[in-house]
Amino acid sequence: MTDAKYFTTTKKGEIFELKSELNSDKKEKKREAVKKVIASMTVGKDVSALFPDVVNCMQTDNLELKKLVYLYLMNYAKSQPDMAIMAVNTFVKDCEDPNPLIRALAVRTMGCIRVDKITEYLCEPLRKCLKDEDPYVRKTAAVCVAKLYDINAQLVEDQGFLDQLKDLLSDSNPMVVANAVAALSEINDSSPSGAPLVEMNAATINKLLTALNECTEWGQIFILDSLSNYNPKDEREAQSICERITPRLAHANAAVVLSAVKVLMKYMEIITDQEFVSVLTRKLAPPLVTLLSSEPEVQYVALRNINLIVQKRPDILKHEMKVFFVKYNDPIYVKLEKLDIMIRLASQANIAQVLSELKEYATEVDVDFVRKAVRAIGRCAIKVEQSAERCVATLLDLIQTKVNYVVQEAIVVIKDIFRKYPNKYESIISTLCENLDTLDEPEARASMIWIIGEYAERIDNADELLESFLEGFADENSQVQLQLLTAIVKLFLKRPADTQELVQQVLSLATQDSDNPDLRDRGFIYWRLLSTDPAAAKEVVLAEKPLISEETDLLEPTLLDELICHIASLASVYHKPPSAFVEGRSGLRKALPAKLAGETTTSEAPSSSSSSAPQVIPSQDSLIGDLLSMDINPPAVIQPAQPAPFGGGVDLLGGGLDALLDVGVGNTATAPPPAQAPMGGGLLGDIFGLAPSTTTYVAPKTLWLPAVKGKGLEISGTFIRKNGQISMEMTLTNRAMQAMSGFAIQFNKNSFGVIPAQPLQVPSPLTPNQSCDVSLLLNTSGPVQKMDPLNNLQVAIKNNIDVLYFAALIPLHVYFTEDGQMDKRIFLSTWKEIPTQNEVQYNLSNMTHNSDTVVQKMQQNNVFTIAKRNVEGQDMLYQSIKLTNNVWVLTEIKIPPGGSLFTLSVKSVTVDVAPGVYQAYENILRS
Repeated sequence: MTDAKYFTTTKKGEIFELKSELNSDKKEKKREAVKKVIASMTVGKDVSALFPDVVNCMQTDNLELKKLVYLYLMNYAKSQPDMAIMAVNTFVKDCEDPNPLIRALAVRTMGCIRVDKITEYLCEPLRKCLKDEDPYVRKTAAVCVAKLYDINAQLVEDQGFLDQLKDLLSDSNPMVVANAVAALSEINDSSPSGAPLVEMNAATINKLLTALNECTEWGQIFILDSLSNYNPKDEREAQSICERITPRLAHANAAVVLSAVKVLMKYMEIITDQEFVSVLTRKLAPPLVTLLSSEPEVQYVALRNINLIVQKRPDILKHEMKVFFVKYNDPIYVKLEKLDIMIRLASQANIAQVLSELKEYATEVDVDFVRKAVRAIGRCAIKVEQSAERCVATLLDLIQTKVNYVVQEAIVVIKDIFRKYPNKYESIISTLCENLDTLDEPEARASMIWIIGEYAERIDNADELLESFLEGFADENSQVQLQLLTAIVKLFLKRPADTQELVQQVLSLATQDSDNPDLRDRGFIYWRLLSTDPAAAKEVVLAEKPLISEETDLLEPTLLDELICHIASLASVYHKPPSAFVEGRSGLRKALPAKLAGETTTSEAPSSSSSSAPQVIPSQDSLIGDLLSMDINPPAVIQPAQPAPFGGGVDLLGGGLDALLDVGVGNTATAPPPAQAPMGGGLLGDIFGLAPSTTTYVAPKTLWLPAVKGKGLEISGTFIRKNGQISMEMTLTNRAMQAMSGFAIQFNKNSFGVIPAQPLQVPSPLTPNQSCDVSLLLNTSGPVQKMDPLNNLQVAIKNNIDVLYFAALIPLHVYFTEDGQMDKRIFLSTWKEIPTQNEVQYNLSNMTHNSDTVVQKMQQNNVFTIAKRNVEGQDMLYQSIKLTNNVWVLTEIKIPPGGSLFTLSVKSVTVDVAPGVYQAYENILRS
């Protein structure tokens, strides 16, 4: 008997059996067969061979069977596109079925079948379903538009589906509205241009708010997310939306609550009414606290979002510290998040409570949690200065427990406390030294070595202690080796007599016996410093260190603002922008809106609350990070002279300003033409590349970025106006040891909208000790935000080493335009219209000019003389200035005969420009 019997069977196989059952005349048998097919498909078996047989089952009145067949089609249509067309006629027919469930099922399935050949047949049924009388069909069709847009965006736009979708926002059924909003949001997010295809307006928003109360919870989330992307036109609208959204904070679904919080957090940035903001702040606390009574997973998501909210607005939860106290049965991930938020909320008012909790946590059994708790005590000491002494005492108590990992963590945080409060808690060093032998973790050993080196003059046996570490130098972690090298050099500089051998030994180990390039480099630098100039070495190594702050772990402000716009999403849990983890979503970047400080006129630069942080220019393709990550302080401002007291002079409005109209334009009223400068132009012309004939005032270059702060890049510069254009003249010097390349520049928003008009052109590479002069053309068409001082410009400059930040003051005369000559009659009426309180007077002392030279010098700098009068032997000039932002400035300057003290009166709608105008007169007339 052969083995052939094993290869012969009367059975035709499972597929064959299913095929015959699918073609059965009995409806029950056919339905059971389709169920078997779906079951096989679900567990991963390939049943694509049955495609024609399953499609034949579509012609049925049985809703259950139709659902199963459609499910099969969605799965296999892509692998059988040619056969999928067989089902098109049935789809189209089903879209007109009397049963709304079948109509909705058909249009949903057609949207899910991602086959290009079928897409064109979908348009007509979809158009009908979008206008269907049944709301269930309409809401299904709305989602189908978004699916179709993903397959063929151009087709959706050409067929007018976007307009139909927008019409659904006015639908009477709230679920249709919610689905339309969800579809539009999805389409806007996936738009290739990045610009929203459908703009929301006040009327649409009102319809969404009406539908909000009647939607399902997921519909509410779609609507709230859409509201968070809308920028209200004014503060009243923002307040109205907030009032209508506030009831959502009491919803049982955590996602709805967080979506409502997101909208309120965004609109609070717009609203300037502090009373309204404080009411909202009080309303936000209870729902956030309630979220912490949920299951651990929801708690964790809530805590990650609360972490962002507390960084942006700590006032919201400042009285809710107790809810963040750790419970014994909390999972570790919840414990660590609560600990982090406790530190953020710690203040002088609650620090005693917090320290008591943290000390208790330090006795827990979970090692990771104990370490975090000990570190948190140190962070409290740094954050709340008044609590530092109590925190240090708590840390000493923990050190006395002699628990190894507690002691080591305590020493690490005490090192940070020493950095924050130098020369204050050195009395505890002896206690720390007692635990020297128990330290086995690199960070703890490095911290202890730093303490010994920093306070070597106060530790009698510092040399012996450091020498004990030196015995196993080669086996130490690189962090410890670097710290030990620096500590011994510090010791040598403080006590050179008895530590010469020790410093030679460590320098030899670092430079000759080590393979670590960082250690070798530092060793050679110290060696050369000590051998060539010990005094310089002392200045470098023992230089005063900047104090550390608790704010180091805060998110960078621009990233924080973006994450606030993504509350209740994965971005707020990861604390990363969506572009960091979602492919193809780089265009999703969002930012909080600026304050709505009322309507602005064309003659006045828009201003915002000076207390709010400057908003960074959002630029997706920018090479440079946002400016808010650094604390940029402007250079020292020259304070204007104190305004001279009014009175004693000519009565400006009653004593004869009308006489201006009587002064002839042809005589003293018209400023004489500027005198031609002698050929050659002088040194300034050579430096700045000015035309030889120019006599415009140019401020001398000032140091904007010293090499110490610029990581070797030194920048000095000035601003000039020439031929109606503003340029930024810079000298870049490379003081580093490596070449610099890849330069780019970006400005923060500023009072006059100054932005680069061209890329920064720097000859690359800029080699060490090389300097180059760079001229960067600017224009004033950029975003505007009021700065303090008004002429402050915050700059980021990028090269291959890092992104560097500095601030520069632009002299106001650079903004004086060439078309600033005002008609005499307009000058007179404008002067009278500007309120008296907007007039500021200054004294210009030690002047050597007469009225003619003042007229000449000022006109060369776009300050135009409208008229000249003589009152009781005193010349009075009336001049007009127009700034690039269309703000007009009117001035009167009194020049006594042979006198050196001039009186300057400045009048403008925007009184903030007065100090800058005074400074411009001062600089121009003294040049």
